[in-house]
Amino acid sequence: MNMETASKARITAIGTYVPARVLTNFDLEKMVDTSDEWIVQRTGIRERRIADEDQFTSDLAIAAVEDMIRTYGKTVADVDLILVSTTTPDYPFPSVASRIQARFGIGQAGALDVNATCAGFAYALHMANGMISAGLHRKVLVVAAETLSKVTDYTDRTTCILFGDGAGAVLVERDEQNPGFLAAHLGTKGEGGIHLYRTGLSRRMGEAELAGNGCIVQNGREVYKWAVTTVPKGMAEVVERAGLTLRDVDWFIPHSANLRMIESICEKSGFPLEKTLYSMEYYGNTSAATIPLALSMGIRDGKVKPGDTLLLYGFGGGLVHAGLLVKWMP
Repeated sequence: MNMETASKARITAIGTYVPARVLTNFDLEKMVDTSDEWIVQRTGIRERRIADEDQFTSDLAIAAVEDMIRTYGKTVADVDLILVSTTTPDYPFPSVASRIQARFGIGQAGALDVNATCAGFAYALHMANGMISAGLHRKVLVVAAETLSKVTDYTDRTTCILFGDGAGAVLVERDEQNPGFLAAHLGTKGEGGIHLYRTGLSRRMGEAELAGNGCIVQNGREVYKWAVTTVPKGMAEVVERAGLTLRDVDWFIPHSANLRMIESICEKSGFPLEKTLYSMEYYGNTSAATIPLALSMGIRDGKVKPGDTLLLYGFGGGLVHAGLLVKWMP
């Protein structure tokens, strides 16, 4: 769907938060058979942030919202919908969104958690734009927050080097005169779900017996192959729907899973790596939070400027993916 004329919403503010504790590659060398050189060469990750034992996803989410309020002078008192993307909620229920509602005393707001794994931020933004453009809501708080360290097996050298904790929050408000959402493209390959999962009530997926005992299990090779094939095609689809080309994109902000994966996606799509923003170097893979963390860093570093066209692209467990073309006009 071309949203160039259909959208009536834009992103007006952003805030982020990461825990204070740092887990470096050198720390991991003492825990598993790995090395700083090996990790950096294969992933581009140098360190990641880890939540305290008594610090949970709602705590990170609330801190990101507080950062947004401070930075942009916004109020959330009149928010009428809260969407939180997470796969690591404090509890199965109540939702993280309802904990945010309680913390800020937001009077009249629906509250909903969304699970689209590493594509969750893009999915939640897409939903917020749709809700506002349909006239159902006026001001939506979108939060992506994860505490992946709590579901990471630190004896598994293939996955424990990847994951970190963090959160990002944005406000999406109604603006018929200057809408910021240009186009979207969503997709799913459900049969690939066996390549990236975390067990819950069921220990089977179809005929397959699952492993991991509640921790993340990933077939990195298969996920990599899927992502570097799927995302470049999706990027082309998004810009085409907006009547643009990749040359019109100022910044590409993909999910920060792995720097080598991003390099391959840029190579296959023909998009320059130097115009690509990512957050995994010092924060690791924070799933749904990687895109807002990278965007915030780009703004802070003076790279992303008002009026820039951004291509956000999330992809991950499901296997699901979502690309959004947006104008940055806070």
